[in-house]
Amino acid sequence: MIRCVSCGAEYDDDEVIYTCEKCGSVLELVSDIDVSKDIFDGRRDTLWKFKECIPVDESKIVSLDEGGTPFCKCDKLGDELGVNLYVKVEGSNPTGSFKDRGMTVGMTKAMELGVSTVGCASTGNTSASLAAYAARAGLRCIVFLPSGKVALGKLAQAMFHGAEVMSINGNFDEALEAMTALALEKHLYLLNSINPYRLEGQKTIGYEILRDLGWQSPDRIILPVGNAGNISAIWKGVSEFYNAGFVKDLPMMTGIQAEGACPVTNAFKKGERRVVPVENPETIATAIRIGAPVSDIKALNAIYDSNGYSETVTDEEILDAQKLLARTEGIGVEPASAASIAGLKKLVDQGVIDKGETITCVVTGHLLKDPNTAIDACTKPTEVDADIDTLRKLLMNK
Repeated sequence: MIRCVSCGAEYDDDEVIYTCEKCGSVLELVSDIDVSKDIFDGRRDTLWKFKECIPVDESKIVSLDEGGTPFCKCDKLGDELGVNLYVKVEGSNPTGSFKDRGMTVGMTKAMELGVSTVGCASTGNTSASLAAYAARAGLRCIVFLPSGKVALGKLAQAMFHGAEVMSINGNFDEALEAMTALALEKHLYLLNSINPYRLEGQKTIGYEILRDLGWQSPDRIILPVGNAGNISAIWKGVSEFYNAGFVKDLPMMTGIQAEGACPVTNAFKKGERRVVPVENPETIATAIRIGAPVSDIKALNAIYDSNGYSETVTDEEILDAQKLLARTEGIGVEPASAASIAGLKKLVDQGVIDKGETITCVVTGHLLKDPNTAIDACTKPTEVDADIDTLRKLLMNK
């Protein structure tokens, strides 16, 4: 069953619908978890090990073996910050970001519905993922990208996997508005996160965190917030397993936004449940450069209902955190992903996060998604002749 998060209107799960026809709000899938957690034991460690919890036809599954991503205990960085830190590395998914989780479920639903064309607007990662999964499914793929605002690695993926890519003279929010209008005219099946089936895949991040902690909840889950689907999806996942009796506690959901694109944080700090869009959002973290998130209601509900928090970080703090995670723990992430680490540092300094808390930071995309930013942040290689004496002197002087 599909239900409106605002007015509670209900729709059949075979309807092609993106927003509530009565009030215009976003939708969510409603399902009960009626299995024992032991059923997941012994299965291959992919997202689909939780197939009983995902409301699609399993005979139609389109998969690249996504999910089952690394859950790294980060003692050096955790000790430095005074917390018990784990990092969920979503950049290890097939196309290098968490978007693959939502796309495998969304594409499976597309096959179930019998559509021929899928589409999305994107800041990069969604388009890369959609293109790969559309190729896997044998469907036509249409992508709208904001002109000049997409990192090179992501653009390359979308084009290389065969998507029909259109560069829109406008920002992401304008591109999504245009793509949504075409979807409502039935030209394509929309697979942005406004599609509730996307979040059914992304909620499995929450499932895996609880499982990886030995069926325990961390005190807090921290993640970047852009279009705001992921924080609400993870909250949905952990809540479902909590309601099923698999864990005894729930985490505080903590969303981090870039200072130049922070409508959710602004709303949170005013105690509101809807955002005021940020016009012309700007940040080096392209994946979260979004001023009018479609899942704002869901995200704010997740933060409030979990007694969580939301904060902003500057681009400088993001880049510093990106280097810190790579050079302290060996985990390379794109700038948007590093917002969770930057937010952790800031909230520890502010006293919002207590010493000794068990924290899971979700890092959402791989370092090579945005290679230019990574290269620009580093010192250029030292040019030197291949002379052993010269090389020895350089090494001895370091």
